[in-house]
Amino acid sequence: MKELIETVAKALVDHPEDVRVSSKENERSITFQLNVHPDDVGKVIGKQGRIANALRTVVYASATKGGKKVYVDID
Repeated sequence: MKELIETVAKALVDHPEDVRVSSKENERSITFQLNVHPDDVGKVIGKQGRIANALRTVVYASATKGGKKVYVDID
């Protein structure tokens, strides 16, 4: 899952070397934290959050078999 988020984010930004994905897991959920260069935050979020929502939708769809809720936070 981390690789999926990282791959998509690196394709969107101008500074792909600054893309970092970390995860926190508990018994009910997994939270992925996406960190990008400050100049690239707008590119990852997109107009009215459309790119961020699309990224979250892809991650949620790929995590349906895990049985846990998945969250994606963007910094």
